[in-house]
Amino acid sequence: MNKSIVIGSTLAVLGMGGLAVGAYQVQTFDREPTYADILSVDAVTRSVETPREVCEDVVVHQQAPSRDPNRLLGTAAGAVVGGVLGNQVGGGSGKKLATVAGAVGGGLAGREVQGRVEANQGQATTQRQCNTVVDTRDEHEGYDVEYRFEDRVYSVRLDEAPQGNQVLMQDGVPQWSVREG
Repeated sequence: MNKSIVIGSTLAVLGMGGLAVGAYQVQTFDREPTYADILSVDAVTRSVETPREVCEDVVVHQQAPSRDPNRLLGTAAGAVVGGVLGNQVGGGSGKKLATVAGAVGGGLAGREVQGRVEANQGQATTQRQCNTVVDTRDEHEGYDVEYRFEDRVYSVRLDEAPQGNQVLMQDGVPQWSVREG
């Protein structure tokens, strides 16, 4: 091969490469920066529920067990007292009738009195009662951002809210971390 052809070809290749680099620099560095318009920024949260147990001491009245569930003692005592009082009223056959009526009435009254007395007998104790309550709080998840670039609308979720109303675009990609001064 001829030496001048090799040198000429090499210079041609280097010249074309130089032209390509120059064209790229003109295309890249002489361009005005492009921006997308930010249309909306909405904070995104989610509700988080956390259950927890709450306990408190409560006074509880416990009735003592009855030793006479049929209330026989109260009925008998009431019947005796009622019979004695009924016997004090009237005379003759009326006295017998008053004694029987007093015994029946006294028996019923004695039974009722024993029931009331037993209902008030018992003891107060303190019991620990627990229940579950749910605490609710909002947790931040990010920001939903809508922006318009070249007549198209895009959506993205970001960790931080963008500043301003525009975002710098580089090769069609928003540069969210770049802060405009």
